[in-house]
Amino acid sequence: MEHALSPTTLTELRRPRPYPAVSVLTPTHRREPYRAQDQVRLRNVVAEAKKQLEADPSVTRERRADVERQLDQALAEVDLTYAEDGLVIFAAPGEHQVWSLARTVPERVVLSDTFLTRNLVSAHAAERPYWVLAVSADRVTLWNGTLDRVTEARLGGFPLTRGVENFDAERQERIGDMPSTFRDEGTRHFLKDADSAMSAVLRRDPRPVYITGEPAALSLLDEIGGVTKDAVHIQHGGLAHGTREAVWQAVRPRITAENRRNADAVTRELVAARGRKAFAAGVDEVWRSAREGRIRLLAVEENYRMTVRAEGGDHLIPADSGDLDAREDIVDEIVEQCLETGAEVRFVPDGTLSDTQGIAGVLRY
Repeated sequence: MEHALSPTTLTELRRPRPYPAVSVLTPTHRREPYRAQDQVRLRNVVAEAKKQLEADPSVTRERRADVERQLDQALAEVDLTYAEDGLVIFAAPGEHQVWSLARTVPERVVLSDTFLTRNLVSAHAAERPYWVLAVSADRVTLWNGTLDRVTEARLGGFPLTRGVENFDAERQERIGDMPSTFRDEGTRHFLKDADSAMSAVLRRDPRPVYITGEPAALSLLDEIGGVTKDAVHIQHGGLAHGTREAVWQAVRPRITAENRRNADAVTRELVAARGRKAFAAGVDEVWRSAREGRIRLLAVEENYRMTVRAEGGDHLIPADSGDLDAREDIVDEIVEQCLETGAEVRFVPDGTLSDTQGIAGVLRY
């Protein structure tokens, strides 16, 4: 199952497909007893997708069989042992993907000529992704970080390794010099290569970067002066050879503190915007401002959801799930729209925006 959404991946997901491109969404659960129900619910929503395919007269028999086969293959790949809060299956002629999201999604089936990506975009923004680079003299690993976990990222040439034969201990003994490993020229070249590889990763998928390593390793990266110089340094050796849990425990306090600072900064910006009347609050007002491209900063509580329907085309009013024309993922729509118009999107802890009904925006004008 996929987790990390890069700009390149999103562009690929959004390209037009031969009809029908099927998007299947269903909420999932991380714990029992609800997780036991997820398998049944998932099978039912996939069956609904097949039912819609069969009822669509514009879908040929051959194409329907192809997409149904893709749906079956996707279903077989789902492992609910590692379920998060939402699951998305994309299936089109000749291809399928399964995405696990740390943000709930409404249950739905959509047949179109493109995949429905707004829930992925919103979940990606909510997770506030970052990179962790774990550095040692002979190994550098890259980790994909989110709010509550890190997973090793095997991309961009990572992990980088350097064989022990590169350490010229005999030469050091002959000249009577046993310098720190991080003063060795070979180590310098190795870490410079790691910095260059990290630079390439950031060009494809820019995120904040945290680097762990011994003080001497971090100091050498400062001297090299590449992209890693401006990263957040965490003095903790051994993690380049460490486990996922060890890396997470090392970076977790810094991530928690950074998220707290970000929430405080958002609150200050909202207060200032309210004072100069460049402020939108509540889902209806924020939605209209987002459609006009007026939002510069969008703030959303982490678990804020709202089901609405449009009234007269210009306003949203609360609705019940399942109502005719109900839009259950309006918050995800707003998030995607804001990102499309270049706005900054920040998710903050629940209760932070209690006086603005869970969602607010700083306006450009």
